[in-house]
Amino acid sequence: MVKMASTEEQDRKIVLEFCHLLEKSKQLFNGLRDLPQYGHRQWQAYFGRTFDVYTKLWKFQQQHRLVLDSKYGLKRWQIGEIASKIGQLYYHYYLRTSETNYLNEAYSFYAAIRGRAYYSRAIKEDRPDLMVKKLRYYARFIVVCLLLKKMKLVRELVIELERQIQEYTTTYEPEDQLEWSLVLDEIKGFIKAEAAVAVLHADTNPIVLSHSGSGSRLSPLTTPPCERTPHMTLSLQEILIVGSACEQAKFSELTMDMFRMLQTLEREPTESMHPLAGHPMVTHGGPHDASPAASRMPPYGVPGSKGYVENGDRRGMRDNPHKYLLYKPSLSQLMVFLSSGFKELPPGGALLLYMSADGCFSTTKHPQDYGYELGGLATSVKRDAVDGGLAVRGKSSAGYKEPHCLYPGDLYPYTRRPLFIIIDSDNSFVFQHIPRYFGQPLVILMSPQDVPANFQGMNLQHHGSLFTLFLHSPMTALCYICNVGDVPIHHWERCQNYVDRFVTEASRLVTRCRMDEIEQGIGYIDSSYVQFFGDDFLRTLILRFVFCDVTLRLHRGFRGRHQRPRCEPPLPSAELLEHPSLAHIILQLASALDVRGHFVEGPEGD
Repeated sequence: MVKMASTEEQDRKIVLEFCHLLEKSKQLFNGLRDLPQYGHRQWQAYFGRTFDVYTKLWKFQQQHRLVLDSKYGLKRWQIGEIASKIGQLYYHYYLRTSETNYLNEAYSFYAAIRGRAYYSRAIKEDRPDLMVKKLRYYARFIVVCLLLKKMKLVRELVIELERQIQEYTTTYEPEDQLEWSLVLDEIKGFIKAEAAVAVLHADTNPIVLSHSGSGSRLSPLTTPPCERTPHMTLSLQEILIVGSACEQAKFSELTMDMFRMLQTLEREPTESMHPLAGHPMVTHGGPHDASPAASRMPPYGVPGSKGYVENGDRRGMRDNPHKYLLYKPSLSQLMVFLSSGFKELPPGGALLLYMSADGCFSTTKHPQDYGYELGGLATSVKRDAVDGGLAVRGKSSAGYKEPHCLYPGDLYPYTRRPLFIIIDSDNSFVFQHIPRYFGQPLVILMSPQDVPANFQGMNLQHHGSLFTLFLHSPMTALCYICNVGDVPIHHWERCQNYVDRFVTEASRLVTRCRMDEIEQGIGYIDSSYVQFFGDDFLRTLILRFVFCDVTLRLHRGFRGRHQRPRCEPPLPSAELLEHPSLAHIILQLASALDVRGHFVEGPEGD
């Protein structure tokens, strides 16, 4: 009798401890939304505490599953909810740190939910809020899979999500039925737009290439070669990616341009050095369950926790520059995040601003102030009044300028530090006049402002910008402008070799142009390019810009000056952009793709 009472008391303590951890985890998780999105240190300790509590909670429910099942009535959807929140923690930690390895951790927990069918009986609970949690889980899992290029799984998840939405709306006839239909349409439209060119396996099924330069993240196989010089001193440390283009495919506050650019500025995820990293599923709690190991949270160290390595000594753990993602921000939001990135720059660090946005055009006929009279970029489509209603979007009342617009002059203060700017807009060229008041390295890459008439019916606006596609995947962009919809894998790899040859040759030309002349002050290439060229990401962007420029110069359809990109400072034409060896490689690539007729006459052959 005493033993039975003792057992019941022990079980009661287990249930109480579980309830305590569960409540504490919910409080900490809900507090995450109140943390500042910018800055590196304000949120680190809070994330550390949250990870710590969820680690204990996950491990506790695994160790005491039988007691919790019988005494607490623990349901499988409740386990799924805990796993889903851990997956969200990892995903948001990836967003704040830019470390792609955390995406793999989020994927492990999301995949466990699906593999163990934690939400399978959610519809039988007669709780519409639980079904909403299940739908949100699917949407988040799809985002993670998109970012990891698991496209086959993405398509399976979309089918499952559509079925779940149908079941949810049929059972409950909810008020948010239309919202979920729009989410589904967004996902389908995004997937369709993302597949600009299909690479086909031998059985004609599309495949996703992750290590072939097809637009994947940077890897040792795709990093452009470089003959380094002592002048290549800068490294990319802070990035701001802004997507404000209207009518562009988007999902989960990621436009297509943002989605492509964030991958371009990341390295391929690598397997963790943690001993359990190679084993995404570890069995706990008997043969009836399998879940990710609790001890993997997080394998790379949470700031504020034991074993975390500060910025000064990362020992290779931080592979990627830190970045912020902003979807249609207000101007004030944009300036706050830009200032934060500027503030966080370490010595020798560079800041990159990428903006994909529609143009704000000026009506000034004879502008004298290039900073504010030529127009700029629309940052937000919000039409709320500012300054007490004196200025409203789309109107210029009493001489007030467009409030939700980033003007070139707004960026002048940030040229105090090394700054690399990419503008993708139909008003991009207004940014070519930014002065170098402070003598710091400054490079501006600007998209074409127009596309040929025969391309305007291809729905380029919805599918993402052609310029960003060139920076993301040069091969895909060339196929796209030559109406090549699919390429067999063996042929793709052969053609990709031409792209690799182009990049290698362009890199050689850049360093050759500067090797001797920089000391004499008569260089053909501005020193800003050389200082940025030592960074793998910035070198990749510069060389892909050269690929874009050379390709569009040779393409018969892109004849107008506004249909080709520009850069500031200008890159030399004869020594680089019009160099015969680069043109020769592009024409060889065109012949290999059997699209030689799209390009001007010139040298051919292997």
